[in-house]
Amino acid sequence: MKINSVTEVLDINSLGTTLIHEHMRTRSEAVAVQFPHLYNDEEDFELAKIQVLGAKKHGVQTIFDPTVMGLDRDVRLMERISKETGVHIIAATGVYTFNVLPSRFVANAIDFLAEQFVRDIEVGVQNTSIKASFLKAATDAQGVTPDVEKVLRAVARAHLQTGVPIMTHSHPATETGLSQIEIFKEEGVDLTKVLIGHCGDTDNVDYIERVLDYGVFIGMDRYGLSKVLSTEKRNETVVQLLNKGYEKRMFLSQDYCCTTDIYRPNHKKKDVHPDWSMTYLFETVLPLLRENGVTEDQIQTMMVDNVKRWFGATV
Repeated sequence: MKINSVTEVLDINSLGTTLIHEHMRTRSEAVAVQFPHLYNDEEDFELAKIQVLGAKKHGVQTIFDPTVMGLDRDVRLMERISKETGVHIIAATGVYTFNVLPSRFVANAIDFLAEQFVRDIEVGVQNTSIKASFLKAATDAQGVTPDVEKVLRAVARAHLQTGVPIMTHSHPATETGLSQIEIFKEEGVDLTKVLIGHCGDTDNVDYIERVLDYGVFIGMDRYGLSKVLSTEKRNETVVQLLNKGYEKRMFLSQDYCCTTDIYRPNHKKKDVHPDWSMTYLFETVLPLLRENGVTEDQIQTMMVDNVKRWFGATV
């Protein structure tokens, strides 16, 4: 099985240790276009390069970047970072919105939106030859608004046309992962190719198991955002789920944003989230999990093998 990175076509078995959910950069597309003086693209590149090289020192070979429309996706930036670091970066297509869509997509049907996602996967993103390899949608505390539902259904239809897997941003406190799954079921999605993201933001194991009952993958993917939920509680939840036999359905990652609008200038990010980085998982989390009985085989499953399962490859 082959998969497109931002620089080349890869064999699915060559991905190696994989971070499934990290961002090279996130920012407001509208602000970046209208007030470019607020940004420094070269600084953004250098900060991302530092983080990716840091992850590489810990054995990371591949990073999935689910930055899509709404977060100012830039596949050329991803390509440059990948070439400079030697780390594979996998790009996504989709729309990141919690409530409304731009007027062009409001005015057109679900299938029109799906067509754009399919084009990103089969032709290339942003008039390049760089192809997206997975789909992304988001549902937060606002719930399934009409425009969010349009994105979910468009993502589902693009999945059905292309076969690429789906990743979501979900909000466990309001159980939106279940709402996403119900829409995907209605559209006929293969739920074994769905990853419900951010399930690690809760220690409500009952909710997480209700999500897992559908056969999906889950992202325990926001390590370092300790103000949302402490590392200790995140690890307790992971260990409970591993003890229940769910290692083949979980991913570990950090949802790290090398630069982001919310914390500009960049040093503000450390003030708010001092643990957050693209290496926190390796420097702190995995050693703690090992101390709590997590085995190397379980870590291998979550960090290496599950990405192949998500794409439907035999492991």
